[in-house]
Amino acid sequence: MTPLCQIPSWQKQLADAISCPERLVKQLMLPDSLLNAAIESARLFPLKVTHSYLARIEKGNIHDPLLRQILPLIDEQEPQAGYSTDPVGDLSAMPVPGLLHKYQGRALLMTTASCAIHCRYCFRRHYPYSEYKPSNNWQQAIEYIQKDPSIHEIILSGGDPLSLSNSKLFRLLDLLKPIEHIRYLRIHTRYPIILPDRIDTELCHYLQQHRCKIVIVAHTNHPNELDDSVQSAFNLLNNKDITLLNQSVLLAKINDDIETLKQLSERLFHFNVLPYYLHQLDKVQGAHHFAVTDKRAKALIKALQAQLPGYLVPRLVRENRDAPAKQPL
Repeated sequence: MTPLCQIPSWQKQLADAISCPERLVKQLMLPDSLLNAAIESARLFPLKVTHSYLARIEKGNIHDPLLRQILPLIDEQEPQAGYSTDPVGDLSAMPVPGLLHKYQGRALLMTTASCAIHCRYCFRRHYPYSEYKPSNNWQQAIEYIQKDPSIHEIILSGGDPLSLSNSKLFRLLDLLKPIEHIRYLRIHTRYPIILPDRIDTELCHYLQQHRCKIVIVAHTNHPNELDDSVQSAFNLLNNKDITLLNQSVLLAKINDDIETLKQLSERLFHFNVLPYYLHQLDKVQGAHHFAVTDKRAKALIKALQAQLPGYLVPRLVRENRDAPAKQPL
């Protein structure tokens, strides 16, 4: 057992993340009327949020855009036609446990089931991690990648790959180093946003020294998520050998207005992060109340194009089952 004094700060914070609806309602001074629905909906998909993220939520404001991303609502319990438990076809694109191969030139490793936050719109909220976890210490996935020279990029996802300790993450990335046809490593993560202390100097030094070109794709949906602690995390990552991108999900009553999206792009750029994708919601069961119509989404992008330089306008896309790539709208 690792002595408590040797456990990294971020892991201690992760262990103290709020998973109890009663605790959340009390700490944020929310109406008790929300509690029963939160308890019931958290049984379908557990609540989880870090104190770091919680500190950016306005107490007593049930409409806070950060709160709406993590608060279990009664809407999640209502079945909706056209919404499924596997909206983007992950399970049909898995040649070996823990590896998805959907698109030409790249493959995705499901590194872990763990996240530091449970976003209520998560398209993998029903994913059966226990049934499809990688086996033999990644050996099957690594062998598959080695045998396919058309794969040039590996995407680390999950869960959140930065939920792994540095030693476990480095062990996995070391397995990819000798595979010469792998040129890029892309890490999709919410940690710089929801637990900035996870971005430590050991992690950054390792990534900056890796043979492959490293791309970090942060998941930020609202400018209120971007405080000084987040900027410090991005500053550590901001190295000429690491590319920082952001992708957002377009979410009703959270960021589906021009001013919010404009501020998000501008603030990201101030943090040296380029807007990358604005995703239309994946139609996962339990998240229909976040949906924004295509007509509204296209109007928002058109308005952004009129007010921002092109490099600050994210591409509006949707991921369709069995499509060869993300589909632009």
